[in-house]
Amino acid sequence: MTLGPRALPYPRSFLGLLVAGILAVALPLAGALLYSAWHAERLAEQSRNAVFDAAQAARASRSLVNRIGSIERLAQQLAVLPDAELRADYARVHASFKQVSSELSLLPLDEDQLAALNRTIDREQALYDLFDSAPRARPAARVVRELAGALAEDAYQVLAISYLVADREAERLRANAEEVQRRLIALVALAIALALAAALALTRAVAQPIAELDSAIRQLGSADFTQPIRVRGPEDLRSLGERLDWLRQRLAELEAQKSRFLRHLSHDLKTPLAALREGTELLNDQVAGPLAPPQRQVVGILRDNSVKLQHMIEELLDFQRALHAAAGLDAAPLALDELLRQSVEAHRLAVQAKGQRIELSCAPLTLLADAAKLRSIVDNLLGNAVKFTPPGGLVTVLARELGGQAVIDFLDTGPGVPAEESEAIFDAFFRGRAGASGRAEGSGLGLAIAREFAQAHGGRIEVVARAAGGHFRVTLPKRPALLLAEAA
Repeated sequence: MTLGPRALPYPRSFLGLLVAGILAVALPLAGALLYSAWHAERLAEQSRNAVFDAAQAARASRSLVNRIGSIERLAQQLAVLPDAELRADYARVHASFKQVSSELSLLPLDEDQLAALNRTIDREQALYDLFDSAPRARPAARVVRELAGALAEDAYQVLAISYLVADREAERLRANAEEVQRRLIALVALAIALALAAALALTRAVAQPIAELDSAIRQLGSADFTQPIRVRGPEDLRSLGERLDWLRQRLAELEAQKSRFLRHLSHDLKTPLAALREGTELLNDQVAGPLAPPQRQVVGILRDNSVKLQHMIEELLDFQRALHAAAGLDAAPLALDELLRQSVEAHRLAVQAKGQRIELSCAPLTLLADAAKLRSIVDNLLGNAVKFTPPGGLVTVLARELGGQAVIDFLDTGPGVPAEESEAIFDAFFRGRAGASGRAEGSGLGLAIAREFAQAHGGRIEVVARAAGGHFRVTLPKRPALLLAEAA
């Protein structure tokens, strides 16, 4: 598995990678939350200030209007009767007016409001100066009425200041709230985008080493020991990848040793066996001289057993190759009814030679399977059924779909399988006791190979108890779980 250079450094451990990823996802959201809380606090503070200013403006405006009314009344009285006590009252009200107007001028007023307030202050001061400049004389009543009337008119503008201040602060708060809302929407969108980007990066950073580990395990499971295994990611996952690569090397060494052993065994056994067979053939042909009948009988036994030994060696090598082939499936959509029909036709001559009958019942059924391995299963079970069925007997093959699985039954009228051998019969080299038709020849590998191939498909082979005759059942999923895992 060839891998490119690492784009970004990984933390030392897988846990550190997860923590770093969670922080990367949480930080933009936390920043947006803190920014929202800060702006909410600012808006709350501005609201408190606005309410305070509006209340101050309302109180000061009403107080100022009250004092303007008192000043107007005192001024008109002084214009008629210049009394010292009235002057003293006027001076107190004037001082109070100055204080309240100063407080009102400190509020956040706009230019028009401030100009109206200053105009009111100037007119009140002019009216006061009119009496203060001639304390013993009486000002002209007409002048006093004009100044007092103008001051009374200003009182309404002063009273409107409180409402204008409240409206202006409310408008300012609304504008600020809308601006903050726009900023928060943009910030939340940005935070979500950053969080999603961080989540995608985390997913890729987490999924990549896991996918590489999964690929490495599948590689080992399919007996592919040629490609080196490299896993990117945190240090603990890289260490795990190194161990898998060490396991790959060990398996490759063991596979090479097994192959060498089988090659040497095949060569070492076949060479003397070929000489033995050649010698027995020469003796049987009486090349070395005539043989007595007992001697020819012994030579015949030697020749038959040498042939049998050669077949057993070849079956042993075939069994080893079958075990290796069972590690992987070359699966494709397969018509089960057509495969069974072809297998039955292949055994038709053997059935006719023994005077047997064979029946096939299978509705159209398609499954995902390795055609060669499934054919080997069917041929082994069908061949055994023909072998153990006596002349004139019946061999039946039934196939159907049951619970989303393909079920194939092989029934015969032979001696059947003893209950105590129903499991051991699938072990390699196991040969059961003689049946009614005598002990059948064989190496005891056919059923073992069939079981390996069925298990490679995620299925099973079992002996079904029956009163008379043999009954083998093959159950296969319509789609092997191994292929489902590879497609995931």
